[in-house]
Amino acid sequence: MSIPKRLFPRGLYGRAALILLVPVVTMQLVFSIEFIQRHYEGVTRQMTQGVALDLGFLLAEIDAAASLSDARERVAKVSQALEIEVLLPAGPDAPVDDKLLLFDLSGQAMVETLRDLVPGLVATDVTRERRMVSVRIGTRHGDVEARLARRRMSATNPHQLLVLMIFTSVLMTVIAFWFLRNQLRPITKLAQAAEDFGKGRTVAYRPRGALEVRAAGRAFLDMRGRIERHIEQRTLVLSGVSHDLRTPMTRLQLGLTLLPESPETAALLADVAQMERMVEEFLAFVRGDAMEGSSSTDVEALVKGVVARAGPAVSLFNIKGTAQPVEMRPEAVTRAVENLVANAQRFADRIEINLDYREGSLLICVEDDGPGIPEDLREVALRPFTRLQEARDPNHGGGVGLGLSIASDIALSHGGALRLSQSDRLGGLRADLTIAR
Repeated sequence: MSIPKRLFPRGLYGRAALILLVPVVTMQLVFSIEFIQRHYEGVTRQMTQGVALDLGFLLAEIDAAASLSDARERVAKVSQALEIEVLLPAGPDAPVDDKLLLFDLSGQAMVETLRDLVPGLVATDVTRERRMVSVRIGTRHGDVEARLARRRMSATNPHQLLVLMIFTSVLMTVIAFWFLRNQLRPITKLAQAAEDFGKGRTVAYRPRGALEVRAAGRAFLDMRGRIERHIEQRTLVLSGVSHDLRTPMTRLQLGLTLLPESPETAALLADVAQMERMVEEFLAFVRGDAMEGSSSTDVEALVKGVVARAGPAVSLFNIKGTAQPVEMRPEAVTRAVENLVANAQRFADRIEINLDYREGSLLICVEDDGPGIPEDLREVALRPFTRLQEARDPNHGGGVGLGLSIASDIALSHGGALRLSQSDRLGGLRADLTIAR
């Protein structure tokens, strides 16, 4: 039968503590059962056997007496030396049945040993005050009650070993966990640095810990450096290409504006404008705003700025949760939301944006009343340079197939995702842009 995984801790600290504590607790339980119980049970039986010999001697004196008074005289001579109080006949509170506490293991061993070694034993009470033991024994002169200190039959303070064992176990567990925590901390810092880098944030990180953890940390730093250099070099190349492309297009646009107005000239100017927009889209897709620094951003103000620039058809419909600044790259997220709004504006008359501040994430939802995207084509729509309909052709006012891809890449770079579905309220497309917090 397999143990459900949900019963085990999911964090590294919890699992390490489980690995540390289970063997210690198991060892202590085995030690307690095998050593403490057996050892103190054996010691108790040995000490009780000595008391049984003393009681046997007293019983022999009583049985050898000719009368009850003679028995009392004989017992009085030796009971004081044996440190046993003898009542002959037995007192009214002498036990008639064995009495011991439920978890009194040493008391159980005393009762069993006395019953085996003392002839005529009637009952034993090991629950008396001041740790006294009362024994009722039958003789030919009547029942006799013998009272003696329990310390003569069992260890006086066996709990001291238990207390010492528990204290030592707790102390060693704390020390071991402190050392283990120092070894686990570099791993958690490495994981945090990797998670921050995945969200577009570069934080200071220094490899520490064991040799294997240091090696993993240095590998991460090398990888992060290569990625950053690659992005920087690619951005510089694209900036140069952008500059080289814009210069001839600007000259071409200027030359066309100097020509007499005609349908052909207007068409050429529209083509040049479309070329400029396509170049901007290509550069935005390849660059992805990866070099932009992150900052604590007021998302509500950011979305309201997008709504104000988009026109009256777009509105900020609802805000859920507690609004608070979110660490992000604001220009990149603005571009992603603008792309989602622009995509909706081509096919819908009504567009609404919803904000949902969740624990650990931020959801920016863009819904419209357009025709939407079929379920089997939603994953395809997120691919670069994908145009699902002829209406999306850039020559007919459509895009170049990069708007949703750019938004998806920006969401991924913030530790989130872009998911497309159908709007239950408006009936069109619903785009959920999730950003990790």
